[in-house]
Amino acid sequence: MPADHAICEDERGINQISTNGADMNNRLVEFKNALFSLERPRVRTILQEATESMEPLQCIETIVLPVLQEIGDEWEKGNIALSEFYLCGRISEEVVTEILPAASPRRTTQPRIAIAVLLDHHSLGKRIVYSILRSYGFEIMDFGTGLTVREIAERAAQEKIEILLISTLMLNSALMVKDLREALDSRGTRIKIIVGGAPFRFDTNLWKEVGADAMAMQASEAVSVIEKAMEEMA
Repeated sequence: MPADHAICEDERGINQISTNGADMNNRLVEFKNALFSLERPRVRTILQEATESMEPLQCIETIVLPVLQEIGDEWEKGNIALSEFYLCGRISEEVVTEILPAASPRRTTQPRIAIAVLLDHHSLGKRIVYSILRSYGFEIMDFGTGLTVREIAERAAQEKIEILLISTLMLNSALMVKDLREALDSRGTRIKIIVGGAPFRFDTNLWKEVGADAMAMQASEAVSVIEKAMEEMA
């Protein structure tokens, strides 16, 4: 860790970073500490101030997502409770919804697109991608979170989905995409699966191993990945 960083522990023993470095580092620290303290107004203020010097999407990808990944790591290590992890995500989701651009009145209705979170109940990534796609003019169905392979496969078949976006937070959920691929194929529906989430960023070949058609490394890539999928379907 750079010399201008220091580690301090809060009352729960969680490492929190303090720094005298660049403004971005300070913002990351403030945002992380505000989330840990569940200070919703402070979280909102930090992001609103950040949007004065950067685009909302850039703000999300350089501040919100990295900090949530750190908090997720803290949960996996057992340093915070699942309820705290969930609340951090909910607060972030609410504030992100406020700063993202409103949906475009122009709608692209084809192909039929849906998004879902497989098994996990953490919906921030899904919400960001959903909002981005709608702001670009895509109509997209939100299947929800915490869904099983069977639930997603059945709904996708019923709705005649052509492109299915799957978000995962945990590795075991990411691995279940392989079962989802098999479930969809067994129904005779050749649906393009586009995956995203921490496990796929950590292992950039994982999407191929589980039978997905493509991966979006960042939320901002969702539009270009879908446009490429549409070209392949034409």
